[in-house]
Amino acid sequence: MKVQVDSERCQGHTLCAMRAPATFELSEVDGHSSVINEDVPADQEDDVSEAAMSCPERAISIS
Repeated sequence: MKVQVDSERCQGHTLCAMRAPATFELSEVDGHSSVINEDVPADQEDDVSEAAMSCPERAISIS
């Protein structure tokens, strides 16, 4: 599984980092999310899927 955050859509709600802190990091400036590593380990796939579903802006894509 690979994950990406659309920086244009992310509004810094921080829900992704709460659901999957090992995958997403937040900017100290504006709280916007970025991916630490786009290749998601198998044991973190459920957390990343939940994070994508919880994003109100639908800024997280999984492939």
